[in-house]
Amino acid sequence: MEYLRTPDDRFFGLPEWPYAPRYAQVDGLRMAYIDEGPADAPTLLLLHGEPTWGYLYRRMIPVLLAGGYRVVAPDLIGFGRSDKPIDRATYTYAQHVAWVSEFVRATALSDLTLFCQDWGGLIGLRVAAEHPDSFSRLIIANTALPDGSPMSQGFMRWQNASQRMEFMDCGFLLQVSGLARELTEAEMNAYRAPFPDETYMAGARQFPLLVPTSPDDPAVPANLAAWRVLQAWTKPVLTLWAPEDPVLGTYVSDFVERIPGAAGQPHQTFAPAGHFIQDDAGEAVAAAVVAWLD
Repeated sequence: MEYLRTPDDRFFGLPEWPYAPRYAQVDGLRMAYIDEGPADAPTLLLLHGEPTWGYLYRRMIPVLLAGGYRVVAPDLIGFGRSDKPIDRATYTYAQHVAWVSEFVRATALSDLTLFCQDWGGLIGLRVAAEHPDSFSRLIIANTALPDGSPMSQGFMRWQNASQRMEFMDCGFLLQVSGLARELTEAEMNAYRAPFPDETYMAGARQFPLLVPTSPDDPAVPANLAAWRVLQAWTKPVLTLWAPEDPVLGTYVSDFVERIPGAAGQPHQTFAPAGHFIQDDAGEAVAAAVVAWLD
């Protein structure tokens, strides 16, 4: 498998990101992650989505660490410091689920609290449903687990634009389409860092096409199977949501109404905040996580 590896100097001196990377071998690829906090502390697995990387959690991590938790935040294959296969056909929904499942096994993680958003939820909720013994709690933020039903108009516009734009400027994209606050130029450059040029962007280009938007999508059977597990899931589930998100803002009810473990939990919404709630309201979101876990 041919892949690219973003030069390390692209990640030097990023604002609010003092964390040293670690690496796990996943299907012959190097998957980057950070692992902070006491090794024996309760562990949060933070999963990012499109087109971001672990840096998305920089405003949450200090609050979680101060609360006494261990934080593990991987970069999905194709993103961040992780290896980036150059053939777009390498990236399938099932393969992303397999990569993250293998990461959990390779790092011997257990008794996890999953925090997931965007593709972090599409992947992470599948992983949790397929390996429920590894997870004790779920925290779900601005994501979906599509079953082949039509997606929102906001998502369909994004899917179309993602394939037509000449270059996917990730820093600019976050600013104009997913955030309520204004990023600094240094922050936008941090989101751009993993992708020196178009050759590194196969995973980011492919992600929007992998969302199941019709009943005949190959991922639908596995997602329906995951929903069957989640509809019987009695372990605690919390939603932390930005309803102003134009892409996935309305999907919170899927999780609150369909997962038994979500009943009676202190679900919260955040405003002003957009799709990338971790960046818009990171400290407040993390404080809600700590309060719930405590």
